[in-house]
Amino acid sequence: MNHLTQQELDTLKQELTEQRARLRDEIRSHLLSADTEQYSELAGQVHDTGDEAIADLLSDVNTAVVGRLIGELREAEGALQRISTGAYGVCEDCGTTIPFGRLQAYPTATRCVDDQERHEKFYAEENKPTI
Repeated sequence: MNHLTQQELDTLKQELTEQRARLRDEIRSHLLSADTEQYSELAGQVHDTGDEAIADLLSDVNTAVVGRLIGELREAEGALQRISTGAYGVCEDCGTTIPFGRLQAYPTATRCVDDQERHEKFYAEENKPTI
């Protein structure tokens, strides 16, 4: 972590803290909207298979969105944890420092660009966001 200045670290920590708060709000909002929309109730009232399919699709999409947001929240919390332990900004594969520019663009990065590219080639089937 010594490759980052205190100002850079403070900037990234603030950004991650704001991202965490924003993600929590988005998750809460999606969960509340799912309660009020009650897709399964809509599908049960409508006897048209097309309407049932749309209700199921909307429910699945909402579940997928919440799942993605939870994943992003976990990444932000992991980055904040690494900051507190002094492991932030160090590639988890090779141990080199991750440049400030990469962390600024992707504050939850756990790998340098080269190792991230290599990781994505080996684990492309996971359909995770790239660099």
